[in-house]
Amino acid sequence: MFKFILSSTFAASFIQITIFMKRLILSLTLVTVLVSSIFAQTNGQTVRGVVIDAFAGNPLPGATIVILDTNPIVGVTTDENGEFSFKNIQPGRWSFACSFMGFNSQSIANVMVSSGKESMLTFKLTEKVTRLNDIVVSAKSSKEKPRNESALISARAFSVEETERFAGSLGDPARMVANYAGVVTGNDSRNDIVIRGNSPMGLLWRLEGVDVPNPNHFGAQGTTGGPVSMLNSNLLANSDFMTGAFPAEYGNALSGVFDVNLRSGNKEKYEFTGQVGFNGFEAAAEGPISLGKGNPKGSFIADYRYSTLQFVSKMGMDLGTGTAIPEYQDFSFLADIPTKKLGRFKLIGLYGNSFIRLGRSFDQNEVSSHSQLGYAVDFGAGLNITALTHTLMINEDTRFKSSVSFQKSTSTTISDTIDYINKNYFTQYAGILDESKLSASTQFKHRFSTKNNLTIGVTANHYITLYNDSIYMKKYHKYISLTEVNDEQSLLLESYANWQHKFSDVLTLNLGLHHQYYDLNKENIVEPRFGLQWQATTNQTVSLGYGLHSQIQPRTTYFYKGYNDLTGQYSQNNRDLKSTKSQHFVLGYDVHLGKEFRVKAETYYQDISNVPVSKSNPEFSMLNNGSGYYIPTLDSLENKGKGRNYGVELTLEKFLSNGYYALMTVSIYDSKYQGYDQKWRNTAFNSNYAVNLLAGYEWKVGKNNFLTFDLRTAWSGGKPRTPIDLVASVAAGEEKYDLTKVYSDKFKDYLRTDLRIGFKMNGKRFSQEWGLDLQNVTDHQNIFGEQYNAVDRKVATVYQQGFMPMMLYRVNF
Repeated sequence: MFKFILSSTFAASFIQITIFMKRLILSLTLVTVLVSSIFAQTNGQTVRGVVIDAFAGNPLPGATIVILDTNPIVGVTTDENGEFSFKNIQPGRWSFACSFMGFNSQSIANVMVSSGKESMLTFKLTEKVTRLNDIVVSAKSSKEKPRNESALISARAFSVEETERFAGSLGDPARMVANYAGVVTGNDSRNDIVIRGNSPMGLLWRLEGVDVPNPNHFGAQGTTGGPVSMLNSNLLANSDFMTGAFPAEYGNALSGVFDVNLRSGNKEKYEFTGQVGFNGFEAAAEGPISLGKGNPKGSFIADYRYSTLQFVSKMGMDLGTGTAIPEYQDFSFLADIPTKKLGRFKLIGLYGNSFIRLGRSFDQNEVSSHSQLGYAVDFGAGLNITALTHTLMINEDTRFKSSVSFQKSTSTTISDTIDYINKNYFTQYAGILDESKLSASTQFKHRFSTKNNLTIGVTANHYITLYNDSIYMKKYHKYISLTEVNDEQSLLLESYANWQHKFSDVLTLNLGLHHQYYDLNKENIVEPRFGLQWQATTNQTVSLGYGLHSQIQPRTTYFYKGYNDLTGQYSQNNRDLKSTKSQHFVLGYDVHLGKEFRVKAETYYQDISNVPVSKSNPEFSMLNNGSGYYIPTLDSLENKGKGRNYGVELTLEKFLSNGYYALMTVSIYDSKYQGYDQKWRNTAFNSNYAVNLLAGYEWKVGKNNFLTFDLRTAWSGGKPRTPIDLVASVAAGEEKYDLTKVYSDKFKDYLRTDLRIGFKMNGKRFSQEWGLDLQNVTDHQNIFGEQYNAVDRKVATVYQQGFMPMMLYRVNF
């Protein structure tokens, strides 16, 4: 079977994306020093926000918000729209608390107020079960508590600041969550999210309540990760990340959920952001939208980004990367349009495209430093997401939320072998994978009482698929078609119901069902979900969760055509494949030690069944898909495979206060699978353990400036390895593996330390920030993998990124 080479070539090429950042450091530092000297004084800034009911989302007029640790206490109340504002707040860290009769109080601690951009806060208050004591005596803070009230276990919220603060995250939420318990990293060139030993393909991406395809540049069809995220941190709001036993409203996913929210723009004034760094040159704008007399104010926010290396290359500079210039750009926006009687509308857009050319040179010395010797690859990808959501409040206890969206993802690939002597290329593989999706959903939420509420919903996804790819097979001396579908249409229907019962303010039960129907294989699945959370004391919580989760196969698998060399005919033998299923069992314990410290432990077991395996390749399992840039597919797969994941996780966390924070996560797990031969083997993701250590400190410099140091060390077990059979590779003239030793060995452990140094300067009307990310400061050689070079007939070790500095500069005004 054809061995695609995108994994090794992309890894080698994207190491080069940081080379130019070395050259930017000095020039950007000089520019920022000159610009910052213009602004010597600062004015106070405005902090705005809204207070809403966490369940229904309706505004809460009359809520009280105070600034903590002020004397005398500074406070305001919300208006009829649940909105509030504080004027003339000096730049720095401030903490806010919110209380409202009949609801649990909430605090948001250590908000960074800057002079260049107004701060926006959202308080989501949960209703009390017992209203006997409505006098608020203190504000409880749970920064990690998920925004979705139904997520009682294996879930936490994350903030936008964390995506930028944590060393090594580079403003990418996917790289940031790699620091959480249960998540393992081991590939510097991509942001794949490996959760509890599962393939990253088991992850569900959701954007503003809409399920979306892979939101990453250079993402192959059906995968969920990539080298550069399209999700821009300048537009993100606090969001949820779930690692198991997730609620009934989430479906068609096996491992976890990334539920991303976007923030609305400023409704009162125009604001702008300019930025340059690892992710590209960026420009962002936001401001009010006038909706006419009598209607609430609306807002917009938009951001455009262009590849740093592509820009510099077009300026005529030699980056030392040969033809391997990562080209990409993206545009994202959100228009928030509230109305007086018709509800609230949001129009969301995310558009991006990317392209890279690898190995297009007949100079062997140049090629060998950037990609696999003897191969050349052109790869392009595109994503188009347009969504409209509508929220309608019937009353304070009842809400409808609906959405419609159009989504389109494409990828094109040409893979050639190179004849360096005669200087020509021979196309070995070519493909175009194009898929459109029309999606519509509606959700109904109703609160019967303070103890009981119900959430029900339905989603319809209509897919239009165009897949055409082929490969040259030496033994047949001709090209063989792999997929050939044009405007193939299929329908995925999902529905769910979740009932939440609060026995008291300290004991909550979730019972849910999720139903899924896929018309391509006529499969119906009903999945029970369960969650229980008991707050044993004021600072201790015990949680229990169960869920049956299923996921349809990648459509490239369903449409794969098997070739019969005797008859010369094709047949689609995978169309009737059923979904892979996974049962999640989770037990958790969480204790807060005072206001600043937290300890959390979880243990879990996952029983996986209905996994597609192959009789002709008994070691194969779809559970290992997602370990590279493409989806390997075989003919005549059967749902006879199994898998199991189990482990324990520990989180020790010191929340940001008094200028510093610390986080340590430990994950110990085992991930195994059975192929057609029923032998238990390591999965491709079974690293067995992972430890993350993070810490940071923030100094106040002068009156309004801040210097930050953030450190991160990640240590995990080596990736499972299937050795290359050198003798067979030489005989075949291409890479061949020893399939008697699939994942029987491991590479050396992964170890990496990152350091981030940042400085924030607040001027009179501008705020500026620049950061220096020192990636892999110890220059530790982590192994990416092995590859066979047909030219020199040797197996070479491919290493991941060494020490690399990266620069970021941002200005807000």
